[in-house]
Amino acid sequence: MQPPSRRTLLTLGLLLTAGATLTACTDGHADDPTAPAGDHRRPDPDEPVRLRAVAATDTLLAGYDALLPQAPQLQPLRAEVAQHRAALQPTTTTPPTTPAASPSTPPPTLAALAALERQTAQSRLADLGAASPQLARLLASVSAAGVLHAVTLGDPAPGATPTPTPTPGEPATAFQDALGAEHAAIYGYGVVGARLTDDQQRTDARTTLAAHQSRRDAWQRLLTSTGATPTAAAPGYQLPFPVTDAPTATRLAAHLETRLTTVYADLVAAAPAPHRPLAADALRDSALRAHHWGATPTPFPGFPTTPTPSTT
Repeated sequence: MQPPSRRTLLTLGLLLTAGATLTACTDGHADDPTAPAGDHRRPDPDEPVRLRAVAATDTLLAGYDALLPQAPQLQPLRAEVAQHRAALQPTTTTPPTTPAASPSTPPPTLAALAALERQTAQSRLADLGAASPQLARLLASVSAAGVLHAVTLGDPAPGATPTPTPTPGEPATAFQDALGAEHAAIYGYGVVGARLTDDQQRTDARTTLAAHQSRRDAWQRLLTSTGATPTAAAPGYQLPFPVTDAPTATRLAAHLETRLTTVYADLVAAAPAPHRPLAADALRDSALRAHHWGATPTPFPGFPTTPTPSTT
């Protein structure tokens, strides 16, 4: 690969959306011999993971349903959880019925519901290694949305996930895009900090810049340990729009983090299974920061459109 020219300016939007190229997964299983005559559907290897995810989502929906009569303002969050269930639902089985809350059980508190959202988000990540690349990407996105729900309900923001030990010889292609995106984000936050006037926002920008520098350093160490040469930062990056004052600076910060959610959602699908939790952690952090800087919330962080239920 030719090193970048010192005069080369790369577009932030293009760099941040240039996630790892994903290949479609094909199923090599034979047709299910127990299927009815004329039914040529193939068994879905992701079905056990999907069923666990749907069961956890049903428990979460029951918690929302129990609390909604006292807290109707939770309806938008409940609607997003229902979208998660639809996207996770396997199509090769009869959809299970969402359990209703027992009338004898007192409704949970907001704090209990927040804790349940966080626990459910964590359970999504436990299945990343067992899922196909595309389902792993979806699970990481839904997990990030769950953490956003938990924070909205009053739960504190999570800590960082430790960087896994790399395996020598792992493919480096999936990680170079993430490193390039962090280079671009670091440049962007230099511009953001220079245009902010509020002391708290400037502090937030410095803290976020340090977090992206730490993430960049982690990717560089990982790539070096696998024998790859980390991509160097370009001399400069073209901004997606003019940044002339505090409002456009906060808009740029939200733009940077939103684009990074796409990069890291793609990385969850492209990275080897041991590194999926780290990519999911980065996706979650960028989703939280995008929300902090005023980006419009989405039920599926990192997805440009709402995922459709699985098909086989």
